[in-house]
Amino acid sequence: MKLATLRTGAKGTTAALAVGADGYLPLPYANVGALLADPAWRSIVEATAEAASSAGSRAGAGMIEAENADFASLLPEAGKVICGGLNYADHILEMGRELPNYPTLFAKHADTLTGANDIIEVSGSEKVDWEAELAVVVGGPLYRAGEDQAREAIAGYTVANDVSMRDWQNRTLQWFQGKAFDATTPVGPVLVTPEDTSGTFEVRGYVNGELVQSGNTDTLVFGPARLLSYISQFTILRPGDLVLTGTPGGVGMGMIPARFLQDGDVLTTEIPGIGRLENTIRIYSNDGAAASRTPVATTTTKE
Repeated sequence: MKLATLRTGAKGTTAALAVGADGYLPLPYANVGALLADPAWRSIVEATAEAASSAGSRAGAGMIEAENADFASLLPEAGKVICGGLNYADHILEMGRELPNYPTLFAKHADTLTGANDIIEVSGSEKVDWEAELAVVVGGPLYRAGEDQAREAIAGYTVANDVSMRDWQNRTLQWFQGKAFDATTPVGPVLVTPEDTSGTFEVRGYVNGELVQSGNTDTLVFGPARLLSYISQFTILRPGDLVLTGTPGGVGMGMIPARFLQDGDVLTTEIPGIGRLENTIRIYSNDGAAASRTPVATTTTKE
């Protein structure tokens, strides 16, 4: 099954169930996180899907047609947003580093999250970078959990881009300030439950249609269940929490010369079988003026 959080005008946002390619059926929850907080969420969604199996019931259920779907952030009120870095083995090795014994982790606030097609506005950074990622949505409480328990608690998978302000990130040894700009981390468009995936994903990132990142989650050093288990050793994870699993090679900072997003660029993040984010980037100077666009030179990566 596929779940989304849709904007519905004056009513704010609502959790919704995808019905094939036709559209989305609203569910009686404010967003997907609120739905997951209900221990009976799966049976509620399954009952909705069963009721929607006939065309007649769809017509009377207020279905939102797919072309009219306005995606909010999948988890606008996520209690915890935890991100993994340096997690693709092939990328780590080709950069001349040893594989880590423990995950590199940092956190975001829910305020950093935004929708699948929203404009991303950045003020005060001249080095805005892209990081296409698979994200994992927690569906059950986890504390000091083993990997099997963590795997059972995965509600589903979604697409994210950890848009990073590298000039801010590199001001200190701590990454937080370059990762936590408000409304700069698109997440969505949908959550896909584990039974509807193969468990292996191709993660791709594009800038203005040019493929800049491509990786397979088979090469993750710390896979989704292992990440959740590790995190749960020091903090409880609850339904609706979000864990980003890291990005493959091809980020702008690693190119020679380094390349960063420009005002007006279109950033696309895609994981086949889950969905696609498409976000226009708007970059403003500290005084609020739009940054001037400069031509981007042809670049090669270190990878």
